[in-house]
Amino acid sequence: MAHLLMVESWVGSMSRLLPRAVREAGHEFTFLTRDLHHYLRSAPEGTAHPLLGARHVLTADTNDTPALLPFAERAHAALGFDGVITSCDYYLPTAARIAQRLGLPGSPPDAVEAACRKDATRRILADAGVPGPRFAVCADWAGTAAAARGIGYPLVLKPVDLCAGMYVRRADDEEQLAAAYRALAGFPVNARGQRRAPVVLLEEFLDGPEVSVETVSSGGASRVVGVTDKSTGGAPAFVETGHMFPAALTPADAAAAGATALAALDALGLDTAVSHTEVKLTAGGPRVVEVNPRPAGNRITELVRHVTGIDLAAACVEVALGREPDLRPRETGLRSAAIAFLVPGAAGELEAVDGAEEVRGAPGLLELQLAEPGRAVEAAVSNNEYLGHVMAGDSGGTGARGRAEALLSALSPRVVGR
Repeated sequence: MAHLLMVESWVGSMSRLLPRAVREAGHEFTFLTRDLHHYLRSAPEGTAHPLLGARHVLTADTNDTPALLPFAERAHAALGFDGVITSCDYYLPTAARIAQRLGLPGSPPDAVEAACRKDATRRILADAGVPGPRFAVCADWAGTAAAARGIGYPLVLKPVDLCAGMYVRRADDEEQLAAAYRALAGFPVNARGQRRAPVVLLEEFLDGPEVSVETVSSGGASRVVGVTDKSTGGAPAFVETGHMFPAALTPADAAAAGATALAALDALGLDTAVSHTEVKLTAGGPRVVEVNPRPAGNRITELVRHVTGIDLAAACVEVALGREPDLRPRETGLRSAAIAFLVPGAAGELEAVDGAEEVRGAPGLLELQLAEPGRAVEAAVSNNEYLGHVMAGDSGGTGARGRAEALLSALSPRVVGR
């Protein structure tokens, strides 16, 4: 039995999948957080949050890394950790620093920090010749407007250190760019109390389908587990509306996407990580959108598991322990699996989701998860506003996306005005 230190977590599915992976492997974990109530508030009424399955729960200011490192050393001396993990982007660099300080496995902290800062990623990949969009990092509005004229419209404005598509906007002219810039400027502190870097990233708009490459890096090598597709909506925002694994690509396109992701990991120095690298397949070839040195969110890891039998959450645990994860595909009876998200288009209060009973009994359904009545609803501008999802599989080929979308179309949320 190994003992892991889990530094914070997302409150979504990975806050359940990662503890499950630890438990099913016969290990245990200690949970380190600055605010346990952040997680308890996300648990359905009357249920225990999976993070409460920790052997110990420690409270410390996880936003203060200089003070946190000696605290982690003292905890390690008392409890004995074999690895450090997190699923939350905002704490990946912190977890890497702790692992380094304790002499435990992990990618170099500088590599993790560079992957988590979109501006640093851009510079490093450009210097290494890994293909990506033309870009500019801007410190003020005057610089942003000037850089936009140099890159040319349409373009994409991004924060350099937020997640889940927050404040990522397409702009087709300077008026739209100014609106996106003002909206981001009005969000100076993230949901974890961390102050956002006061710069913006401008990128040329890349035209073409977007996929993600799921990889595992350990033992001096990075391996591609597979390629997942992505659909988006909510323009000018980029809200992820669904995914399918494996992506319905030609072998050549899948290989090119995988090779591009591996080049990005190598350029950044991510040698001990389960990663999720987003790539656009443009007419000029694959271009890296961003690199995430943690397992994919939005239940993509479950799509992979349903099709291949490979559990990327479990692989994340093994990599954090310095072990080689089992990445051998196993027969599951499915050739594809897809998820489609219920994305609200208006604000109000959720009264009910009609059609749920019919969907629940549909063939091919793998998961149905819906928000509870009474939930406050906001029109989606990121991946944080979903009202639920449908997951479906196909045993014959790449029909899972069509099946999931058909099931989703049978659901109708009733949202009443506030």
